[in-house]
Amino acid sequence: MDKQSYFYQFLQPISKELAYVARELENSIFSSPRTMLTHARVFVENILQQVMKVEKLPNDPWISLKERLDMLGENDILPEEIRDALHYVRKAGNQAAHDSRVFRFSEALHSWEALYKIVKWYVEVYGPVEMEVPDYQDPKIQPEQSYDITELEVRLKSLEDLLMASVHQKEEELAHEEVAASMETIEVVPEQPGFTAIRYLSYGNEKLAIPYFLRDAFLLPQRFAKSELFLIRLGAEQQARIMSELPSNLEGLHKYVKRYNEKNDENLFEDLKVYMEEEKARRKLTLERSGELFFFYKDKHIVVTEELSKIPLSAEQFTGIPSLLRQLNNDQIETVGQLPKELVILAKYDNVGIGTVEKLFEQLKEKQK
Repeated sequence: MDKQSYFYQFLQPISKELAYVARELENSIFSSPRTMLTHARVFVENILQQVMKVEKLPNDPWISLKERLDMLGENDILPEEIRDALHYVRKAGNQAAHDSRVFRFSEALHSWEALYKIVKWYVEVYGPVEMEVPDYQDPKIQPEQSYDITELEVRLKSLEDLLMASVHQKEEELAHEEVAASMETIEVVPEQPGFTAIRYLSYGNEKLAIPYFLRDAFLLPQRFAKSELFLIRLGAEQQARIMSELPSNLEGLHKYVKRYNEKNDENLFEDLKVYMEEEKARRKLTLERSGELFFFYKDKHIVVTEELSKIPLSAEQFTGIPSLLRQLNNDQIETVGQLPKELVILAKYDNVGIGTVEKLFEQLKEKQK
């Protein structure tokens, strides 16, 4: 299944929120059966809330899923097959939420089949007359990288919150524009694993979303043009060494070290924006070209071929950087293939500045050609 297509896409005219939650359930079947089973309950509960609104039954948000099932059953609204399917999803979800045992793919697939029966009934009874439900399809195993369980939980929780908000939009007088804006944000979230916003950093009136794949990234000072020394000083105080150590609001971060001020906080925030864009581009590149080795320098990269990797790091091959070459050789780094993929690390050597590293990068690029 490609990045733009998923089975329950046909639900979008009824509810984008419902369709997107179904998309994440589909993504989770083979990566985390427990996650799929647990969150399938929210999916069907929302469908029942919609049904209860149409049928003019009590629809308070604190009513449990079982109570909803009982109420609909007492009013002869649920066919037996649909009632059984709903109970299966409910019971399987309860087990997944509380039982520590390993859950099998087959259990998630059974729940997926039950969801199909429920959705088909809901669309045919309560959906637009012209809408057709496609034939059942098993979910496809995703051959590429899949979402980490924690990231799946974050995505599902965000979508479920939007789903609940959309159901009670009129009752709670939620601003339509706010919900619409949130849905637009969810819709454009890249499908590649790792890009889900896990938290936000702020400075002044600006916010910066931290994607999941960077939540514990090491903040290499050399990557931050305006803030290199500031990060080194913060690191000495065991602050800001990794992304998760940064406070949600960067204002006042300079107070951890002497002789720094608010401008340094602002510069770090600006550097983080650049760093984030560079890292997103690198992540996309490595996902699209899985199995290939790269050297990175700021926002540029080089594909490391076998031929390039065998070139010796010698004065005959690389000109104008004798001090760097000598120190690399002293550390037994003697061929291109032994270089770190993050080339700015090389600026750590004595009398080696970022300009020297850039010279090396440009010569490597020429040899690649």
